[in-house]
Amino acid sequence: MTCLRLAARAALSQAELADKLAAVAALDLTLPVGAEPLPPCAGPLPGRPARPLLVPPGQLPKRSLNSVAGRAALIHALAHIELNAIDLALDIVWRFPGLPEAFYHDWLGVAVEEAGHFQLLHAHLNTLGHQYGDFPAHNGLWDMAEKTAGDILARLALVPRTLEARGLDVSPPLQDKLRQAGDHAAVAILEVILRDEIGHVALGNRWFHTLCAARGLDPAAHYRQLCHDYHAPRLRGPFNLPARRLAGFDEAELAALEAG
Repeated sequence: MTCLRLAARAALSQAELADKLAAVAALDLTLPVGAEPLPPCAGPLPGRPARPLLVPPGQLPKRSLNSVAGRAALIHALAHIELNAIDLALDIVWRFPGLPEAFYHDWLGVAVEEAGHFQLLHAHLNTLGHQYGDFPAHNGLWDMAEKTAGDILARLALVPRTLEARGLDVSPPLQDKLRQAGDHAAVAILEVILRDEIGHVALGNRWFHTLCAARGLDPAAHYRQLCHDYHAPRLRGPFNLPARRLAGFDEAELAALEAG
């Protein structure tokens, strides 16, 4: 009988969108977790569709949201982020052994919600005359996943607590621009995503602090060290402080963030 972590890895390995989404929906949380180390995976991870073309971030064209094509490119970029977020949640489940069962169940719940986000964005992209894969995209989120593949604390620090938390900051101004462009459906989708992402970042914060405490590490000092060691991007304001507070960042962390 398979275990839940192997099922997560099998979902991660699916290259076709429909297959990956179906595999996430079919995850059986009644399966034993299987917290022991798993055998190596035979195929490449994550499974990826043939499109979109992945390019460095600086090579992505800038488009105006006042055009349908510009809004479609933005929605495509957001859908790409959510697809990566599915992969990240599945990867943290299978890759890191020896953690509490609640850890694995928490992140599988995140994978299900990220799949829902992707489907909302992809359906809206279809109304704009496009499919996922029609625009180039970058691989920044997964690059950080690969860098932190050997350290669960680095993964938690630099993916949910840094890169994904950045989504909390950029969502409100992005919603304002889409509202001005008249795309109220996209605004509503981003409201759902922002609400859920606060919870996802909160999980990252909670597990980072829990595992730091178990190892006798000071979370603030260790976070700074990990940012230095892994060359984390420097975050610039404005910051969505109310959302970050809801996601579990304390006032000292927020003050350090604003101080740069």
